[in-house]
Amino acid sequence: MRHSEHHRTHRTGWLRASVLGANDGIISTASLLVGVAATGADAKTMLITGVASLVAGSMSMAAGEYVSVSSQADTENADLAREKSELAANPKQEHAELTAIYVKRGLEKSLAANVATQLMAHDALAAHARDELGISDTLAANPVQAALASAATFAVGSALPLIVALLLPASARLWGIAAGSLLALAVLGFVASRVGGSSALVPVARVTFWGALAMGTTALVGALFGVAA
Repeated sequence: MRHSEHHRTHRTGWLRASVLGANDGIISTASLLVGVAATGADAKTMLITGVASLVAGSMSMAAGEYVSVSSQADTENADLAREKSELAANPKQEHAELTAIYVKRGLEKSLAANVATQLMAHDALAAHARDELGISDTLAANPVQAALASAATFAVGSALPLIVALLLPASARLWGIAAGSLLALAVLGFVASRVGGSSALVPVARVTFWGALAMGTTALVGALFGVAA
């Protein structure tokens, strides 16, 4: 009989970086453009602002994700090296630790000890990494993947409000950017929830709320500076 369950935890690494990148791209660029539009800036200024936001933001997201996830990977590798050393120095103590973990999860002590013995015979480091440290191949940090996913999706997200800003006349630019960006954020929240296998309502509400707050704040600041000018 074939196993028909489909889990999605293997997607969490790139999905988190992708959603973060696209969300940041839409919100940061849209907010910046809304703020600039509120000052009465012309199309050329909007284009320069939007392109600068796209390029700088993409590079910043890539660098930030790479450094952040690399730090996580360094910590994981250090823990694995320490665990490997402990396994070599005191395998009986490590067996007892693994047995205690399985007892805590609900197995009888004799069964837990037997499971620990068999798993350690197969791959002791993998067993301890997974069950003691919470590290597995599926969820292990991947800096390059996270950096590329974040940068690419930031660029795509940034391009959406920029295109809207360039297509609309000055009179409709501010509200058009805001409406288009909120729609894009709602779609992003929906798609992310579908890919992750969760309900769509909360993710959609979450991203649109924070997007509206960010754009509203920058529009107010832009209007104040525009009036002062």
